[in-house]
Amino acid sequence: MVSVEHRTQDDRVPKVLWEPAEERAESSAMARFSRWVAERGHLADSSYGPLWEWSVRPGAGFWPAVAEFFEIPADGDWGVEREPGRTDLSGAGWFPDVRLNYAELALRAGPGRNASDVALLAVSEGQQTREVTRAELRSMVGAFAERLRRWGVRPGDRVAGYLPNCVESVVALLGTAAIGAVWSCCAPDYGTDAVIDRLAQIRPTVLVAADGYRFGGRDISRTAEIEAIAGSLPSLRQLVVVPRLNNSVPAGAASWADVVAPGGEPVFERMPFAHPLWILYSSGTTGQPKGILHSHGGIALEHCKWLGLHADVRPGDRFFWFTSTAWMVWNGSISALLLGATVVLYDGAPNRPDPGRLWEIAAQVRATQFGCSAGYLTACQKSGIRPGTDHDLTALRSVAYSGSVLPADGWRWVYEAVKSDLWLDAPCGGTDVCTPYVGGNPMLPVTAGEMQCRLLGTRVESWDEQGRHAVDRRGELVVTAAMPSMPIGFWDDPSGARFREAYFDVYPGVWRHGDWITITSRGTAVVQGRSDSTINRHGVRMGSAEIYAAVDRIPEVADSLVIGAELDNGGYWMPLFVTLTDKAVLDDELRARITDEIRRSCSPRHVPDEILLAPAIPRTLTGKRLEVPVKRLLQGTDIARAVNTGVVDRPDSLSWFADLGTRRRQEGDKG
Repeated sequence: MVSVEHRTQDDRVPKVLWEPAEERAESSAMARFSRWVAERGHLADSSYGPLWEWSVRPGAGFWPAVAEFFEIPADGDWGVEREPGRTDLSGAGWFPDVRLNYAELALRAGPGRNASDVALLAVSEGQQTREVTRAELRSMVGAFAERLRRWGVRPGDRVAGYLPNCVESVVALLGTAAIGAVWSCCAPDYGTDAVIDRLAQIRPTVLVAADGYRFGGRDISRTAEIEAIAGSLPSLRQLVVVPRLNNSVPAGAASWADVVAPGGEPVFERMPFAHPLWILYSSGTTGQPKGILHSHGGIALEHCKWLGLHADVRPGDRFFWFTSTAWMVWNGSISALLLGATVVLYDGAPNRPDPGRLWEIAAQVRATQFGCSAGYLTACQKSGIRPGTDHDLTALRSVAYSGSVLPADGWRWVYEAVKSDLWLDAPCGGTDVCTPYVGGNPMLPVTAGEMQCRLLGTRVESWDEQGRHAVDRRGELVVTAAMPSMPIGFWDDPSGARFREAYFDVYPGVWRHGDWITITSRGTAVVQGRSDSTINRHGVRMGSAEIYAAVDRIPEVADSLVIGAELDNGGYWMPLFVTLTDKAVLDDELRARITDEIRRSCSPRHVPDEILLAPAIPRTLTGKRLEVPVKRLLQGTDIARAVNTGVVDRPDSLSWFADLGTRRRQEGDKG
């Protein structure tokens, strides 16, 4: 390992923080794959640039090579990549002659995958850590799959979960996939209406629900919610209750323990490559959430590539990413089973009894990879903890974060306070493709604030308004070639109209993700926040991520939200809302420091019109700031039309923003 920091006069210039030692880089799966591809005559040069160029060329053989390299069990011929004449950017039509099963891949035997190996490590508040071996997991999956068959569940039928991040959620997913049924899950912190908005669309035949969960030292019952949800699903044939808080099961429901007790060897139905595997959902913040369909084959190929090559997950690793079942990261985490790793599940608060709780778990389970949100890393930095000193993290090879932008200061904190010999990975993608577009590479150096590369098989470009790509310039993140893990479609969208509107309304035929991105001339990438919440001030377009990066450097600021709102009178109002740490006060001195930092780090144009103390910064339940809905509230849109409160972590705070918008408009009328 070489730990490097290139000193420059301008502190904002990205700095190389870490480089892998040659032995570590060359032993990675990425390096082995590069050599393997070169040996087969696809490349003259096994370095990453030529490898990426080859991988994004349609029909070049990249995706069949992934299947062969990872020895994905399947029937049929990988020779036909897509149905003849199929050029649309979607997950439909891929490998029409191939049949496989995601669950079979996750539970297969093979090198480094012994029956006695631990497949799942489940950690939760107030309970002992639970170990589940690969043999035990196979047995429970086999029993659940067989029970689904007895209940009449067939390929294509939907099985739904209302579950936390626990063993039962993994078993239910894999058992559903084993028989070719389609899985969909909502986290138990979702309110009743939010769950019904999602599950009523897909008409599930079976619902697996936990009677509650523990978070922050508090038991939270979901018995009443389960009754309301089940009563709103006329398609439901069977309710299965997982007793997390007590052992009672309502009349007519099956007990989870009874369902999986018989055990049994799973029988896997190999499905067509593009057969639906699971349904994920758009955020649903401003309307009914869209059901996003991903396929068995698309996810199997993509997650082997992402986790196996770009995240360098290996048999025997312990993969721990703090997430809930509501976030696509949960689905990605479970896919670490495809590589023979142990998946660490945590059901509980990330900051109880103190901000170092997740680091404590990482040390306890000997995690080799640890993932979290950028917000968690920022909170740890501001709290002053030093995880590398407080905990034994010798097993930890990499830390990954996602969900939002982490300022360069946060990157440096990881190397100073966590571990100097550490690979910091920043995968950035979306629920839409259930994978990153840009992210890590175990062969390349880590530069502060930058993703190391565009992922293999992912033709990402940075486009301006005229659809021109350029390096070293911010533009719209677009994808110009199809990926197998793109949706095979949206649920209940037979004409594909909603699917086309979601991704192709700006650049016809080209996938627009909705983020600002810069592809550097060095091959790295910088994501600068959502393009659909762009601030357009005095004709200058600015990304909110730049402002958040500056504000995050102020220790007293706990969270922030910046909005650019067009006013009825033709004016433009750009307020910055903040919440503060304990005992901090938003006085003139603190406002001045925030303003000075924004002016120094960004520009005078980025300085907000006002800095206001908010009761809370509303986010989705997966941690995303509600920039667009709050903007609509300030402009006078009713709460019910501006946002679906069922997916907001602090819905009580929304009325404060709505009232503020009303007062501002009244004052403007008087003026």
